[in-house]
Amino acid sequence: MQQPSNRVPIIDISPLVTNSEGRQQVADAIGQACRTHGFFYIIGHGVSAALQDRLEAQSKAFFAQDLAIKNQIPMALAGKAWRGFFPVGGELTSGKPDIKEGLYFGIELDEDDPRVKAGLPLHGPNLFPDNMPGFRATVLEYMDQLTTLGHILMQGIALSLGLAADFFAKNYTGDPLTLFRIFNYPDPPAHAKEQALWGVGEHTDYGVLTILKQDDAGGLQVKSQSEWIAAPPVPNSFVCNIGDMLDRLTKGLYKSTPHRVLNSSKKDRLSFPFFFDPNFKAEIKAIDLSQVPFPIDDSAERWDGASVHQFEGTYGDYILSKVAKVFPDLEKKVL
Repeated sequence: MQQPSNRVPIIDISPLVTNSEGRQQVADAIGQACRTHGFFYIIGHGVSAALQDRLEAQSKAFFAQDLAIKNQIPMALAGKAWRGFFPVGGELTSGKPDIKEGLYFGIELDEDDPRVKAGLPLHGPNLFPDNMPGFRATVLEYMDQLTTLGHILMQGIALSLGLAADFFAKNYTGDPLTLFRIFNYPDPPAHAKEQALWGVGEHTDYGVLTILKQDDAGGLQVKSQSEWIAAPPVPNSFVCNIGDMLDRLTKGLYKSTPHRVLNSSKKDRLSFPFFFDPNFKAEIKAIDLSQVPFPIDDSAERWDGASVHQFEGTYGDYILSKVAKVFPDLEKKVL
């Protein structure tokens, strides 16, 4: 396993992808990364490079358009499905507007799907721009490949905990809630750079696993062992990190790690986070792990001062509790 100078480890997961010899060693490396950093790069993931290039090119073309054109698919239009475009400053982190714009996507469901008919939040059809006919196929193909990758990585995480490889699939992620974002961080104005206004401020992710594609601009920072370090782009890799629900499930053995973005590249920065999360209706309870008899409460150290180990309920309950803080204007439409 390779180790970059910034100390976030790089792990070749090809034995996991091909289900071949060395699988447990990869799982052990993932477990070590989860305990020490909460972040790790993966290579040997098998996701099409041509598909990634197409996604990046089409996303760049979308964000290069006038605001009025982009705003033809606003998030308000999707209602409870929580999909579509938001402009710079439209999303909040810790109550402060982020210097980024973005597109929200999820599992593609038509209006006849029982979950959509029942009005289940975060479920429904996606919104795609009418003037970019190939964008829909690219996004949905990418989400399919990342969903497959998410299942593979959760097998590795299960093995790293001494559990059966299919533990998470059987109990939480067999039918995952997958959410995909495409963010554009514009080159911030001078006053923003002087005041260190963040593209996205310090936060942790909500679910179990985030799989992030970065462009070449850099700007991602990770709070590892109480120190902020850079997680720069590594060719042909994804950056993976733990979310709050994996922290909760493992009683704090695998902690959700704070991270933030400051775009200082003097150009726009594209970012593609894919969230592989428990099923919306999955009941979240701590796993019986012999190495962690009691939950590790780190609320005093967390960015929001909250303990994920006090949460009880479904994953849907947890993520919906966050919606109002991220998009307060959409709260009534989603909840």
